[in-house]
Amino acid sequence: MSKLFIYFFGIVLFFGSCEDKKKASQTEVEIENENEKAIEKASEAETEYPQITNDNVVSFLTEYGKKNPEAKVLISTRFGDIEIELYKDTPLHRANFIYLVKQHYFDETFFHRVMPNFIIQAGNSDLVSTQKKRAALGKEYLLPAEIIRGRVHEYGTVSGAKEYRENPDNRTAPYEFFIFLGPKSSTAHLNGKYTIFGKVTKGMDVVEKISKVKADDGDWPLENIYISAKVIK
Repeated sequence: MSKLFIYFFGIVLFFGSCEDKKKASQTEVEIENENEKAIEKASEAETEYPQITNDNVVSFLTEYGKKNPEAKVLISTRFGDIEIELYKDTPLHRANFIYLVKQHYFDETFFHRVMPNFIIQAGNSDLVSTQKKRAALGKEYLLPAEIIRGRVHEYGTVSGAKEYRENPDNRTAPYEFFIFLGPKSSTAHLNGKYTIFGKVTKGMDVVEKISKVKADDGDWPLENIYISAKVIK
């Protein structure tokens, strides 16, 4: 009887030991996976890019564009979503836009200029955080113009805003863009002077709604229209 008891007791210990080892092994795997995820996140957080300046803008965005070939972005607002496809024949503007999206620059900025039957413009705000982001990414740089011969502003095109003063080369201000909705008859002062680097592929109904909100005398909406952006392809 005592031998039988010892036999069964040994089996229990054996399987208990196996179960403990199995649990321990699973725990180790889970811990290892969590550690890998933490390392990945830390690596992402530690990835630092140099500030963009007018001296390095072309080389930086050329290299960044090679490593980040995406060309579709989703802009989200309280009115709905707007999908934008970026043109690959304006590579510096495409790379710059993708870079800003991935750096979360556009998050918590606004559609800050709305003009029915003409344009809505985004990428600015009156928040301190927006100026801090610009200072961190590169406050002074402009994008060389990438104006494609024969390409004109039409319903849904996306263009870069620009500085008017001392800008004979039509260089683009990197942080702001506008979506065109007006008739072609109102594009004479835009065509050939602003880089068109994309088009809205879905959500022009949202663009229309935004263009019609109440605004002040400077075309700034009376209620802020926050945006967020993410790369979708």
